[in-house]
Amino acid sequence: MSEPSHNDPGHAEISRRSFLKGLGTVVVASAAVPVGAVAAGVEEMGNLGVEKTFGPGAIPVTLNVNGKQLKLNLEPRVTLLDALRNHTSLTGTKEVCDRATCGACTVLLDGTPVYSCMKLAVEAQGHAITTVEGLAVDGKLTTVQKAFVEGDALMCGYCTPGFVMTVTALLKKNPHPTADEVRTACSGNLCRCGAQVGILTATLKAAGVKVANTIEVVRHA
Repeated sequence: MSEPSHNDPGHAEISRRSFLKGLGTVVVASAAVPVGAVAAGVEEMGNLGVEKTFGPGAIPVTLNVNGKQLKLNLEPRVTLLDALRNHTSLTGTKEVCDRATCGACTVLLDGTPVYSCMKLAVEAQGHAITTVEGLAVDGKLTTVQKAFVEGDALMCGYCTPGFVMTVTALLKKNPHPTADEVRTACSGNLCRCGAQVGILTATLKAAGVKVANTIEVVRHA
C-alpha cells in the first residue's frame, strides 16, 4: 500500500504561510486572556502536583538533622553543605572541593552516603540527615570512630569526617566487608595526606576482621 502523496486531495498540507498565520492567531488570543486567569491557571497547576518555582529570596526550610528538626530560612540555591556549616552550628561536615570529587562533605541521607555539596537543602527536606556530630551518643564514640582514633587513621584529619560517614554506612550494610569492598566503598573519598592504608586497617578492625600488622621493608640495591 503506497503512502499518500502531498498532491492527494485527502492529504492536509500545511504551508509555512498557514502555519505562521495560525501561530499569530494563537499569540493574539493568548494576549487577550486576562492576567488573573493566567494566575489562576498557574495556581491550579500547582494544586495538580506540578512543581512550583521558589525563590530567589529565602524560603522556610525544615531539615531533620541528627534526629532534630532544624527550621531555617534559606535561598533555594543553598546547598545542604552550606546550610549545615553556615546556618547551623554543625561544622563537622567539611568543605574542600565543592564539586563532588573528594567526599569530605559526605553525610548520610536516609542511611545512604551523599555529597552534601551537590545536594540542595530544599531537596533534603523530608529525609533523615546524619552528620558526623550525630554518630556519638552522650560523648561515647562509635566503633568506627574508636577504630580511626586507635588506629591513627588520619593525618591532618580534614577528610576524616567524610571517611567515617562512608565507613559507617558500609558496615551497616555489610558488617564484615573484605578489603576490596572497603576500597570500593571509599573510592569516592580522597585523603590528600595518604592515610588510606590506616583507614583501610581501621575499617577492617571495626568490622572485626583480623588484620596482620606487618611492615614491609624495601631495600634498593
